[in-house]
Amino acid sequence: MKVAIFGATGEIGKTILWELMDRGHEVTAIVRTPSKIEMVHERLRVEQGDVLNPNQVADFSAGQDAVVSAYGPKFGEEEELLEVTRSLIEGVRRGNAGRLVVVGGAGSLMTDSGEMLMNTPGFPEEVKPLAQAHADAYGILKESNIHWTFMSPAATITTGRRTGQFRIGMNRVITDDLGESSISVGDFAAALVDELDDPQFIQAQFTVGY
Repeated sequence: MKVAIFGATGEIGKTILWELMDRGHEVTAIVRTPSKIEMVHERLRVEQGDVLNPNQVADFSAGQDAVVSAYGPKFGEEEELLEVTRSLIEGVRRGNAGRLVVVGGAGSLMTDSGEMLMNTPGFPEEVKPLAQAHADAYGILKESNIHWTFMSPAATITTGRRTGQFRIGMNRVITDDLGESSISVGDFAAALVDELDDPQFIQAQFTVGY
């Protein structure tokens, strides 16, 4: 496939980029600072661009089978995520890309108690603004008329290796036998590219965990 990715210099975005390349896809990475992409490959094109500019998003979305956003706002600037989401929706729609897959947060996942993870006791206060921003971005996506997918990690995402062994769910937190919810960044990226290769969650949220 032809895939455009925004946010490819962050830890999650970089790992998704590697996974896409490993699987033979043709990738365009749109970043503010192209020099931060150290990979060189004939199937990888690196372009300078701004995800907040819907005109640029539209230009880079044209002809793409999918657009992936691994954008993450800076601490204290969480509300920018909503602007980015609107820009992506408009750009993908105008560029007529096949679909938009957004890396979201875990805070909006439902727990066994029937409340969102970010509203449960013990959820880190310092993370709540980001969790709320991702939940609001999810709400914006749901109101759009494009083909979107919102992918949430487990409650904890680690730097562990890619195992290829994980479970997929929709909008509920996935926990193991000890009640822990985790996923490595490598397996998160693998699950996201699995969804690109074999779409199961069009206009839906899904999650991954052990």
